[in-house]
Amino acid sequence: MSVSAASSRIAKSARRLCAIAGVLSIAALCACTTAPAPAPLPPPVPVQPPAPHQISAEQPEFLRLPNLAPGKTPVRVGIILPFSDSSANIRALANSMLKAAELALYDSGNRDILLMISDDTGSPADATAAAQTMLDQGAELIIGPLFSASVAAIAPLARDHGVPVLAFSTDRTVAGNGIYLLSFQPQNEVQRIVAYAVSQGHQNFAALIPQTAYGDVVAQSFRESVTAAGAKVIDVERFNPSAGAVMDPAAALAKSNADAIFIPQGGALLRGIAPTLSYDGIDNTKVKYLGTGLWDDPANTREPLLSGGWFAAPQPSANQAFVDKYRQTFGTEPPQLAALAYDAVSLAALMAPGTPYHRFTLPALIDPNGFSGVNGIFRFRADGSIDRGLAVLAVDPNGFTVVSPAPTTFQSSGS
Repeated sequence: MSVSAASSRIAKSARRLCAIAGVLSIAALCACTTAPAPAPLPPPVPVQPPAPHQISAEQPEFLRLPNLAPGKTPVRVGIILPFSDSSANIRALANSMLKAAELALYDSGNRDILLMISDDTGSPADATAAAQTMLDQGAELIIGPLFSASVAAIAPLARDHGVPVLAFSTDRTVAGNGIYLLSFQPQNEVQRIVAYAVSQGHQNFAALIPQTAYGDVVAQSFRESVTAAGAKVIDVERFNPSAGAVMDPAAALAKSNADAIFIPQGGALLRGIAPTLSYDGIDNTKVKYLGTGLWDDPANTREPLLSGGWFAAPQPSANQAFVDKYRQTFGTEPPQLAALAYDAVSLAALMAPGTPYHRFTLPALIDPNGFSGVNGIFRFRADGSIDRGLAVLAVDPNGFTVVSPAPTTFQSSGS
């Protein structure tokens, strides 16, 4: 990408965004120091820190912003997204995430940040080429890619250069050693709902989990979370969601004598599972049904047998200011993942005042106090995974009711 191309893209973005007046400002990301959390998340686990940044001074081939004061170093931030993916939906998502990133740049007020934008087409090989170009042009931070294979592909390059990556994959196997996953990870939801259920007196847990990659992740997290909370896993049944084969697993669960049943499934199949469990003799007024963010669907409020069930999700309307501003700026509703791109650029802007090539350090990125994002507080662990502050909601015929608010700090009440 040439300097003129980068300058043109930034100038166009600035003109488009600056023309919008009277729009509510969204606060920049900041370290959280507000009221105590109702259920503090576990502390980060220290791991080996990544290598330091290889570059300590400006190079002639590095991209620069027009009209930047002499001697001043821009904050070069690479963004890798699949703008030319074979899927029209993925292409639309990539463009929405770029818009959110540009919106965050405008909201930050920092005109020294240079967004270096590249297309990985959804291909690991193209992602590697894009990352290499950005590193050659002086990138201090890389945001993206979206897919785990592309994240894994660029990871060795980024680590060799000591450049951290804020990726959007949910696959924890590609995280660590400088690769941080700024994504919605199901493990956070499982930990939150299990911890809350135990705090309310539930001790004997069973689960009905789909035989999918997602199901494999939540099944492992379910067992670990129940054990960590001091309760018991007494049964885990798996089912084929494509066949809707839940009769036999449901019958087995009915014999488990569980006082809480975890069902990480959404849509019409979830609304069919509840009557099946009832047919097998499970009373939803005595056995608590638990779910993940997949339950966050208004249609579920119309299934009486799900009434009273709990699930973990971001605090309702936490992202409303971002949604309103995105809609007013671009004329469309943002997809959920657009908020991640906004948070990534906002985090870059927060750390931008630091020393060039030493701004995005391990201690700064894994600050245990965390940061405030579009969907609530979050923090990175040194292993590259993410903790999120989530609420617990109950299903009610009139909507979803917050039974445990999302925490506003990662600090325990005694700290």
